[in-house]
Amino acid sequence: MKVSDAMTSQVSIARPTDTIRQVAETMAKVDSGVVPVVDDSKVVGLVTDRDIVLRVVAEGRSFDSAVSDVMSDGEVLSVKEDDILADATAKMANHQVRRLVVLNDAGALTGILSLGDVAKDYGAKQVGKTLEEISQEPGDGAAH
Repeated sequence: MKVSDAMTSQVSIARPTDTIRQVAETMAKVDSGVVPVVDDSKVVGLVTDRDIVLRVVAEGRSFDSAVSDVMSDGEVLSVKEDDILADATAKMANHQVRRLVVLNDAGALTGILSLGDVAKDYGAKQVGKTLEEISQEPGDGAAH
């Protein structure tokens, strides 16, 4: 099975200059806990509901702050649409993440692959194994 068979392809995006309030409203509207941040057709970060809680609410920042101030940036982990789903779940486990950005061959965002997507299309056994590996503390046998 390929990543494209399981991924969520209807993905709302944010721009780096969008406000946290706008992103939170988008999350509520589309019932998602993650929004990719795209600049010039390139994914430059992700904003999660956890980012909002830890970097906005807990720090007392304004909801009118720019997304670029609180997004998870740096290396955004991704897979290609044509990658094998088992390889993508291994990547999730190795990097201890629950979501991967899905790109086409040109590098454009085409979707998000989450553990929920994997569970729906790949089976509970694989998700359980991946979740166990994601949840392990570094140094306790987890693959990195």
